[in-house]
Amino acid sequence: MDRSTELSEFLRSRRARLRPADVGLPEHGGRRRVPGLRREELAQLAGVSVAYYIRLEQGRGRNVSAAVLDAVGTALRLTGAERDHLTHLARPVSRRVRPSGRSGGGCGGATVRVRPAVQQLIDAMEGVPACVVGPRLDVLGWNRLSLALLGDFSALPRDRPNLARHVFLDPAARYLYDDWAAKAADVVGYLRRDAGRCPEDPELASLIAELSLRSGEFRRLWAAHEVRDKGFGVKVLHHPLVGRLTLAYEVLALPADPGQQLFTYHAQPASPSAAALRRLAAAPSGATARV
Repeated sequence: MDRSTELSEFLRSRRARLRPADVGLPEHGGRRRVPGLRREELAQLAGVSVAYYIRLEQGRGRNVSAAVLDAVGTALRLTGAERDHLTHLARPVSRRVRPSGRSGGGCGGATVRVRPAVQQLIDAMEGVPACVVGPRLDVLGWNRLSLALLGDFSALPRDRPNLARHVFLDPAARYLYDDWAAKAADVVGYLRRDAGRCPEDPELASLIAELSLRSGEFRRLWAAHEVRDKGFGVKVLHHPLVGRLTLAYEVLALPADPGQQLFTYHAQPASPSAAALRRLAAAPSGATARV
């Protein structure tokens, strides 16, 4: 993944989604050759010269300042995740992918693992589905209830189970997630974020190539250059054993393990979903949603 190309395509895609009226500029009439703002309009909003902005959008903006990136981000109305992505692309910090799991910056490596204490923690969370997700959305660890809820990650025919493969390549995922399209868009946004941070990662490039080859939906979403970050929210799931569940999820960073995050799911107390989770926890081992 070439960082200059990524920067160029990202800026063009963000500019294309804005109309002059969105940013308080007058419509000058006439048919526009391209959708969205013109480069001249964006440069005016950001307070930089047109020539400078063109160089930046072409991926040739060397030594661009944080102030200029902030001005461009404001002009483009970027989200926090998108601003971070722009900074990673325009002002890269060396993050050589290391062969061990304790990699700086969370770019990962071939042997990223969950620390035993973290695995013990999620195993102790008997009433809470929990798993640890690492770089590239690799699923690194899980507890029994998360397998029962989301599927048996250990059964996947890969050295390292992966959420993106689960969502795009497993037909069962389309039934499991009530709003599969939103889940798919989130997953692609997370991978796009990782690609901006770690463009040198060959395993990430291989994953993106695989998904692009095997899934038309992934190709379409990847081309949109949406960038997202994990946080919290609510998911509705359709489980084959216990039916519909409405679950809140939280994503918690593990500061001692760069790039690793703890995903947890829980239901409102005394709700039908809480009762369904209890039934799922009481089900025999091996009674899982198929991944």
